[in-house]
Amino acid sequence: MRRLLVFLGLAGTAAAALAVVRRNRALATVASDLRNPTLLVPMSFTGPTSLKVGRRMLAQASPVREGVTTREVQIPGDGGSVRAVVYERTGRSQPSGALLWIHGGGLIMGRPEGGNDLCSHVASALDVLVLSVDYRLAPEHPFPAGLDDCFAALTWLHSQAAALGIDPARIAVGGDSAGGGLTATLVQMAHDRGGPAVCFQLLQYPMLDDRTTLRTDAAARGAVVWSNRSNRFAWTAYLGHAPSGSEDRPYAAAARRADLSGLPPAWIGVGAIDLFYDEDADYARRLVKAGVPCEFHVVPGMYHAADVLQPTAPAMVDYRQRIIDALGAALTTP
Repeated sequence: MRRLLVFLGLAGTAAAALAVVRRNRALATVASDLRNPTLLVPMSFTGPTSLKVGRRMLAQASPVREGVTTREVQIPGDGGSVRAVVYERTGRSQPSGALLWIHGGGLIMGRPEGGNDLCSHVASALDVLVLSVDYRLAPEHPFPAGLDDCFAALTWLHSQAAALGIDPARIAVGGDSAGGGLTATLVQMAHDRGGPAVCFQLLQYPMLDDRTTLRTDAAARGAVVWSNRSNRFAWTAYLGHAPSGSEDRPYAAAARRADLSGLPPAWIGVGAIDLFYDEDADYARRLVKAGVPCEFHVVPGMYHAADVLQPTAPAMVDYRQRIIDALGAALTTP
């Protein structure tokens, strides 16, 4: 028995050493200024326990920029009242443009307060109103619950434009990660229904294609922040079934839409080593081919959500400024 315990201990040590080697290999392509100690610990969300941990992590509120006020509003929706957070600069000029923001979290985690910093940055820098929607999450609420909540928020922005002091012709939609994917499907839905109008879509490393989970090549096995294991779990929770080669429901995954013509102008930003790079690059290419103006920005050595983990890195400061510039061009021009 003693020999067995010694053997198991050595085997465990060897396995741990191998895991470290593999992790270091995975991080070799990360830009030096984007390295963060948390990257050394691989994490995947694959079940109830890890999901609970992830939800606690993403429930933490980031700081609100000085000079920006926030308030909660309740929006009527098909599934009941939808909570949202309003950000605006004190003394905002009216009527202004507005941004409907959809937070990330793999469709299974997250809340508006996690994006306080970016939303208040946009509100402060551009003197616009920002509305961040607290949509329903999977697996408790699979497709189309979250998307329906986002559509309700967009509809509410338009219906309350006069009371909110915003110009209905200057309403953009944006989101990060899963929120970017919901942004893309939301503007598709709004286009098909003849409104509400969206002047611009900002897709920050968007989660667009459930078929990425079916890939087995090295690029799809990346584990820097968001792995394909997490991706499979998240898409399965959202779709209500494991991803497959076919998905007949419109708006389930933005990249599955065949015709992208007529959609609003877009900005897509993603890191070169992000799991979503290929699907994002393909979507940008297809938008342009369909006649939709689209700026596609790629950051070398950037992993998923690096701007959150390393916000002061020069590359991430530049990345965030590009977001502000893209939104500013769309929202501040009457």
